[in-house]
Amino acid sequence: MTDSTFDRCYPWVRELEGGNDDDPQDPGGRTSRGITQREYNAWCTSCGQPTGDVWHATEDAIKSIYEGSYWHPWCNALPAGVDYVFFDECVNAGPHEAALVLQRALGVAADGHIGVVTMTAVAAANPTDLISKMSDQRMSVYRAIVANHPRLSKFMRGWSNRVTFCKQKALTLVSG
Repeated sequence: MTDSTFDRCYPWVRELEGGNDDDPQDPGGRTSRGITQREYNAWCTSCGQPTGDVWHATEDAIKSIYEGSYWHPWCNALPAGVDYVFFDECVNAGPHEAALVLQRALGVAADGHIGVVTMTAVAAANPTDLISKMSDQRMSVYRAIVANHPRLSKFMRGWSNRVTFCKQKALTLVSG
């Protein structure tokens, strides 16, 4: 377990997520900085705030959603660098898919449940190797998505660039 690297990782994810998007081919639909309209509405409701257009969400709201929905509960329990790859995959593909990527990279049963088996394997893994294996797993997922949904091939270059950027940044966290 490491001290939280959330404040270092958050700007990197934000950079990758960009700004506002409403691409009809993107399964996420209307998003702002990686947060969907539905997710923003739920966050507003949970905080007792009125809902509104996600494109007008404050940066504090976006950061709060990232930390509460994607960083917690697992990233603080992962080694530095691995936490960032996991966090980025949570944001890009969802926490369940991030768990599967982590488990496949570790060579444990990929059931999407992070528990004692997964965390024991994490503790035994070399963080640098795990980052590389997770990055490879992410690319396998994206290739499978495009194979099953060719219309999404327009996103492949961005996904590939994202994985490369993420891997490079993650390795800087491992080395200090």
